[in-house]
Amino acid sequence: MEISENISLQALHSFGCNEKASYFTKIDSVEAIEKSIQWAKEKNTPYLILGSGSNILFTKPFEGLVLKMEIMGIKKLKETASEVFLEVGAGENWHYFVIYCVQKGWGGIENLSLIPGTVGAAPIQNIGAYGVEAKDCIELVTAYDTQTSQFITLNNADCKFGYRTSLFKMEKTRYIISSVQFILQKQPIFRTEYGAIKEVLHQKNNKQPSVEAIANAVIQIRTEKLPDPKKIGNAGSFFKNPTITKDFYEVLIAKYPKLIAYPITDDIYKIAAGWLIEACGWKGIQKGNVGCYEKQSLVIVHYNNGPGIEIYNFSEEIIQSVLKQFDILLEREVIIY
Repeated sequence: MEISENISLQALHSFGCNEKASYFTKIDSVEAIEKSIQWAKEKNTPYLILGSGSNILFTKPFEGLVLKMEIMGIKKLKETASEVFLEVGAGENWHYFVIYCVQKGWGGIENLSLIPGTVGAAPIQNIGAYGVEAKDCIELVTAYDTQTSQFITLNNADCKFGYRTSLFKMEKTRYIISSVQFILQKQPIFRTEYGAIKEVLHQKNNKQPSVEAIANAVIQIRTEKLPDPKKIGNAGSFFKNPTITKDFYEVLIAKYPKLIAYPITDDIYKIAAGWLIEACGWKGIQKGNVGCYEKQSLVIVHYNNGPGIEIYNFSEEIIQSVLKQFDILLEREVIIY
């Protein structure tokens, strides 16, 4: 195990803020997890697991040990007439894994194409898009429990998945995910009800969708709508879509007939955070090194190498603006350090 000191985090997260970590190491095996955590405990220093850094914002130096997750591998565990069971290393690139499955014709995660990040981060955030969430295909998660100093295997229910959350996010310093087991379908049920996917498939005259056609449609939509983090700093959607009661929804829709919302249950509605932000006039606005992306108001972009706190403060202005106009408190999806 090699520990480096005073390392810049600028190239290690998608916002590209030039903050530093006191200590840094790469994790390419389960043994390296144990050794690194033991080292951190002996030094009495905090630690942070970093995948591709696509959902994190550093607002100050990290005065502790950053562990870059690089455990790789895609292993077929078993296969039946209808399903394929895979174990995937936490350091694998998520989109690479999706395309690997798409090329095999295995369905279940094609709607999650082009989401940045690593496989190990997928259950933490319970990533989701176009009617599909990571939890829908996750069977087991193997993780190192830093409290007991043991590796454990958690089933889907144990992971306490929710909207953009999980046990791993709720106890973010306790568990270090080393691998994830997925169940993919050989005769998948396609999720094409989202308007954008349906429209692209119609344009391409795909009357009988396939995992490849859906993946390509999602890639096209995301490419057109979202900025490339390699070209401009961003973490994709910065805010969660809030939920409100049906009674409150009826009050809002009467006042704002163009409000975009979806019923979750008979009593709960999910509101499009992007619509709220745009209605408050933020879309395309730039202040200093930070702005609200001109094509998608859910995305905050970092134009130059400004400090991370500038991005955080900009997001706070948006939150207060939406709260004042709609009495809805937006929650950040991006993890703040």
